[in-house]
Amino acid sequence: MSIRQRHIAHLHLHAALSEEQYGDVIELVSGITPHAQAVPPDAVQLDLTSALRYFDLSPYDLVQTTMMRLKALYGIDSSAGLAGNRMLAAMAADASAPGETTWVPADRAAEWLHPRPVTALPGIGRTTAATLGRYGLHHIGQIADLPPATLQRLLGTGQARLLAERARGHDPRPVTPREPAAHLTADLVLERDCLDPAEQHRSVLGLADRIGQLLRGERQVTGRLTLTVRYADRSSSTRTRTLPEPTDHSPALAAAALGLLASLGLQRARVRAFTLRADGLRPAAEACRQLSLDPTDQRARAAEAAADRARRRFGPDAVRPAAVTPGPVLRLTRGARPGTVGRPTAV
Repeated sequence: MSIRQRHIAHLHLHAALSEEQYGDVIELVSGITPHAQAVPPDAVQLDLTSALRYFDLSPYDLVQTTMMRLKALYGIDSSAGLAGNRMLAAMAADASAPGETTWVPADRAAEWLHPRPVTALPGIGRTTAATLGRYGLHHIGQIADLPPATLQRLLGTGQARLLAERARGHDPRPVTPREPAAHLTADLVLERDCLDPAEQHRSVLGLADRIGQLLRGERQVTGRLTLTVRYADRSSSTRTRTLPEPTDHSPALAAAALGLLASLGLQRARVRAFTLRADGLRPAAEACRQLSLDPTDQRARAAEAAADRARRRFGPDAVRPAAVTPGPVLRLTRGARPGTVGRPTAV
């Protein structure tokens, strides 16, 4: 019995979407295939395998149809990747300019994947890339050809096994329809293109501080941050980091967000907007915090609580970090929880 080849599409949405608009996108693509998975804040993945016979179209043509519907109905530009699994489709989408689709057929996956840099693989950060680079491993094909025992000595058993599978283009994860997880998003749209690294630093610091304020106000903590940077040409880059422990502490959020910014290596990039997203929200009362013997941490948290009281009394801009200068209003949105509808909230 032959196994039917999967056809997975990953669509990047080149627009700053509200919760309602993103929900409209999910509803539209669900009309193409019921196997549609939200990848907030600006992407969606589709398993087109079962939809091809219904529409009597090739995988590429069905992706083009979806992109044209997004543009015609909602004015949303998108780029897409099409491949045999979720990882390859996402990587192909990252390699696509707005309005374009990169198709990686199954029989050409290794040919397309192997020349690419190791940093193109999901989960490869600067530290891992630097470790591999010290041994002359700069391309995915070199990882795929490396003996498993050698890779394990460099990275450890768990990470080496996962990296070897990804370098060979393997990703068994299914596209799973589900509601987007509860989250919080802060957007900053700049008045003009920003090339100044110091100004980019201040912008991301301000986003992290505002998310920390709202988390503490709602008595919640977050376990993961995602930073999306949109450029003048309407393309974007996204980085995600899981926090060492769930937190609502602004300095911890700022350190993680600035680490994400540094990992992008923007240099002289013309930045138009930043989006910082907090995922994995949970009640603060259910979160554990590592105790510290350093009194500086306790003093910082006490100062933070005092600043929050001042903001509640005199307004959200009454107290802010010295490194954050006044700027455009940050737009905060709360993510939808099961059974509810997320509404944009102006701050």
